[in-house]
Amino acid sequence: MKELLITSLLGIAVLAFDIVKIRKAILPVIILGFIATIASCVMDWGMNENPFNNNMLIMDNFALGFIAVLSIVAMFWFLISSDYFVNDVSRTDLYALVVFSFCGAMVLSAYSNLVMLFIGIEILSIPMYVLATSNKKSLTSNEAGFKYFFLGALASAILLFGIALIYGATGSFDMAAISAHISDTGTGTIMTAGILMIMVGFFFKVSIAPFHMWTPDVYQGSPTVITALMSTVVKGAAFAAMFRFFYLGFSSSLEYTSMIFAVTAALTLIVSNVMAVLQTNTKRLLAYSSISHAAFMLGAVMTATSTNPRILMYYILVYSIASLTSFTVLYQVSKVQNGAEGFDAFKGLVRRSPLMAGAMTLSLLSMAGIPPLAGFMAKYFVISAVLDAGYTWLVILMILSSAVAVYYYLRFIVAIFTPIENAGRIVLNDIQRIVMILFTIALVALFFLAAFV
Repeated sequence: MKELLITSLLGIAVLAFDIVKIRKAILPVIILGFIATIASCVMDWGMNENPFNNNMLIMDNFALGFIAVLSIVAMFWFLISSDYFVNDVSRTDLYALVVFSFCGAMVLSAYSNLVMLFIGIEILSIPMYVLATSNKKSLTSNEAGFKYFFLGALASAILLFGIALIYGATGSFDMAAISAHISDTGTGTIMTAGILMIMVGFFFKVSIAPFHMWTPDVYQGSPTVITALMSTVVKGAAFAAMFRFFYLGFSSSLEYTSMIFAVTAALTLIVSNVMAVLQTNTKRLLAYSSISHAAFMLGAVMTATSTNPRILMYYILVYSIASLTSFTVLYQVSKVQNGAEGFDAFKGLVRRSPLMAGAMTLSLLSMAGIPPLAGFMAKYFVISAVLDAGYTWLVILMILSSAVAVYYYLRFIVAIFTPIENAGRIVLNDIQRIVMILFTIALVALFFLAAFV
């Protein structure tokens, strides 16, 4: 519970600091707040705290692990995106929106009641609708925010309808009581319909085909740093909620839903990688890459009954590091290229900023699953779990899709190392330079630390 209180008070403190005109202290306080959250997760490990004794939230090791991982990602997001907010008069409001949205991510990691699941999704999503339109002068940003809001609201409505059906079938929102009801009486037609509707709501949130159609447009239209937040913290929190749903409350339903997971994962892999090959816009390429990685994370969810949650935590952490690196480089390059986001904008990057070129190359290779980078081990863990579950055909498709991903990532890498004349330098501030170095080291170190997962 301390973790949620720290973050909630942090959001209020950000707004208070703006009122008293202490804006320079806001970013350091946010970083200290996330460090305190991570430390609190470590200290509370193994306590299985039940705030208020009402079974609405359970701060078990599952919740603490995901909160710690998402806190690390969010903290580094604030560090690398700090210069985006420097000249924005409303930066305090945007900081506060991100912090409050993170409160929703915490609720999604710790809920044990379906009411809290819905509340957590709304707390996470509503600030993101505003953040997607934060570039007020951009028509594409406003369009992205409208699409995100409309389809996000539709997904929430479907998910809420599913929750209502489950309540109608069991008379309870408590996941432990629902699980006991399923064990005693099985799943009837109404219960099955409710579970399927909740699945559809989740699929919208995490961009699983055929419910992924909003992702490329919203990712491209939103400010790049906000897109980075969507593809890491928001996606990671939604997958944590989905895993918790099937791992703790509805594990028995995986007997008939696992094939649905497998088919949608396969469709997602095919659609995302075929479309990624056709892209020339870097942000849309990374959007389809994000959809492809969602299929791998879905593989961890579909094997929730036999998979350790640490595998999903590891995948989210590794993917988030690579994704943050990629979007940071994209933001810095497009900023000096008058908003250009095509492959040509990255030509000569190896001379303009060797650090960014190296970090971008490693992050793309990690997302492709090339050893000795952490992305290889992340995919290996998921593929092993899916193979143990008996879905050999899906494993073959995962491997083939990774081979296709290597192709379109290498196209991008070739552009980075293509020489051009009169290439001007791209200068990072000290914090961004340090974070880039840390991310590069982490992608290699986590490969060797995977043995502890």
